[in-house]
Formats: sequence, structure tokens, C-alpha cells
Amino acid sequence: MTSTELPVGPMDPTRDDRKSAPLAAQRVHADPGARVIGNFRLGRAILRSGQMLQAGAGSEQMKKGGDFGPVFFLDGDIHRQRRTAIARYFTPRAISTRHRLVMERTSDELLTRMQANGGGQLDELSYKLAVAVAAEIVGLTDSDQAGMARRIQATLLGTRLRGMHPVVRIPAQAVTAVHALRFFSRDVRPAIRSRRLERRDDVISHLIDEGYPDKAILIECMTYAVAGMVTTREFIVMAAWHLFDNDALRARFAAGDDADQTAILEEILRLEPVAAMLHRRASGNAELGTDSAKEGELLAVNIRAANVDPETVGECPHALDPDRAERMKVVGSFMSFGDGSHRCPGAQVAISETRVFLDRLLRLPDLKLERTPDMTWCDGLMSYELRGARVSCARA
Repeated sequence: MTSTELPVGPMDPTRDDRKSAPLAAQRVHADPGARVIGNFRLGRAILRSGQMLQAGAGSEQMKKGGDFGPVFFLDGDIHRQRRTAIARYFTPRAISTRHRLVMERTSDELLTRMQANGGGQLDELSYKLAVAVAAEIVGLTDSDQAGMARRIQATLLGTRLRGMHPVVRIPAQAVTAVHALRFFSRDVRPAIRSRRLERRDDVISHLIDEGYPDKAILIECMTYAVAGMVTTREFIVMAAWHLFDNDALRARFAAGDDADQTAILEEILRLEPVAAMLHRRASGNAELGTDSAKEGELLAVNIRAANVDPETVGECPHALDPDRAERMKVVGSFMSFGDGSHRCPGAQVAISETRVFLDRLLRLPDLKLERTPDMTWCDGLMSYELRGARVSCARA
């Protein structure tokens, strides 16, 4: 439901502020044979266990790349080593000293153009911002960014291959390969060539130093494209939608400092996690607190269910309450960014760029949400998609 007030005192236990819940209830499903876990504490134990390996989302195929597979799909010592090596690109210091400059500059450029036009489409604006920030971190800065954004979008056909009928999937795979080749030739290869001549402080330079072949660098870049660009686009639109629909929440966000704005965004993300399901497979018999898993067993952690587990999140779990995390003494995003060794390394980047953009957006004069977004579902990513939300403002 839409609220014009923030919760004060006892909340209505029937209150549900989630926008994506009805669609998710129809579309969220685990891989065949998986045991679904919706309990927060058990889910956290699974994600933190060293005996539970990455599974689902094509991870088996990705792992065929061996030690040069995408870091998101590696496990064990090699994952820890590679994850530690890239951690410096996602630290609070890196965000404050480098990435925030890109966030602010890009947000200002996008919103200046939007003001000149008297409005714009939120998913297009948020995607351009997410591409600019992720490109700077990864090192995809040696090609036309607008063209690269289109090429990356085209490669996302690959996320829809899952569940396709073979008659459709085979030609779709061929088309995806063509788009990936175009992305490589026009965006990735120029970045690699430039960094072979002179290293920079970005992921591609690091991968070159690690001896990654060009194909492995391409796959890594495509993985970052999904993780750092696509999911952030959806969350920015979802967060804006909540703020437009709730006058008191919008006023609190506009008046809040960084910490309060972050608390609001993390609470929205708790209710509306972009990724709905994480799969793990037991490498051996694993003890998981009060539960256990047998060797080879496939477990699916339902992020949406874990994030509304009353045992962890408290009363009225479906209500949007920015003070919930502080009251419950837990991390505000709960399980929306995963947990354990595979917790999303770009979590703080995503929250920061969302906060920077929305803070600027909401200060525009006569700002209105003219059209709410259309919501669809991507089975490959097990996530919602928001398109067509249009905002208007006074012309500059």
C-alpha cells in the first residue's frame, strides 16, 4: 500500500509497502531439485559456509574457465585471493575519493539535460549513470559511452536464454554471441590495448597484470555489466518510485544526511531486493547451525523471504521503516546484497550512486512522477525490471 506517513508507534501488521511482491510471488522459483530456504539465519549460515559452493545462474558453465573464470563464480582460496585483490576498487575511500566524483558529475550532466527537456525517463537516466560509474571502475573508458551502453544492453539477451524453447534458444545464443563480439571489439579490446601500454587504477589493468587472456577479460567485463549496471538501474527506479509515492519519506530523504538517506535506501532495498534467489551446492556434508546439508545437495536462499523474516527484521516486516535496522542492530540491506565471501563487492557503490542521483533529482523544481513504471520479470536474473517511468520538472 502507499503511505503518506512514516510509521509512528505501533504499525498495522497487515501493512505491505512492497511494489514488486505480487509479480515476484508469481515468478520467483528455485532451480529444479533445490531445497528453498526462507529463514534469514539459516540463509546467512548457508552463504557464509565454506562448504557451500556457488551454484545456479550459469555458474557451472562459468566455472569451466578455471582460475580465469569471473571472480563472482570462483570458490575457495582462489576466490579469496582474487576477491581481496579487487577489493580496493570498492572501498569507502575509493568511493569518496574517486567514484563519487563520477557519480556527481554524471548525475549533474544527466539532470541538466533533463531540465532542458522538461523531463526524462528514469530507467534511461539511471542506466546511463550506472554505466558511467561501472565503466570507470572496470576500465571501459576508451570508447563512446553512449554506444557502449547500447551494446551492453544488447548483450543482455543472454540473460533471457534460460527457459527458452530450444528452437528459439539456439538462434538467440547466436545473436547474443554477435552482440558480445561487438562489445569486445568496440569497447573491451580498445581498453585492453590502452592498458597494455599504460596501466591505470582499474579492474582491467589488474586483470592484465594477473595474466588474464582477452576472452576471460571480456567475460569478466560482461559479468560486471550485469552486476554493476543492470541491477543498479532497477534499484534507482524502484527507490525513486517509493519516494514519489510517500510524501513524508521523500521529505525525510531530502532533509537527511548521508547516513539517513542510506538508511532509507537500504530499507527500500530490503523490501525490494533486485536479486531474488541465490543458489549454493554442498561440497560435503555441512553443518549449518541448527540445520545441515548433505554432500551434493542444492540449496536456494530466497532473499525476498529472508528479508521479511520477522525473527530477524522485527514486527510488521512488510512495512517500510527506515529506523528498522538501527532498532534491530543489523545491516540495513539485510540479505539484499548476499552475505559471506560472495557478498556483492559493489554494494556501497550501488547505494552511493543511488543516493547521489536521487538527492539531486528530488531538488529539481516542480518535479513530478508523470508515469509510473511498467514492471516485468527477468527469469535469467530472477529479478524485476522497471521501464517507462517518466518524470517532469520545470525547464531550466
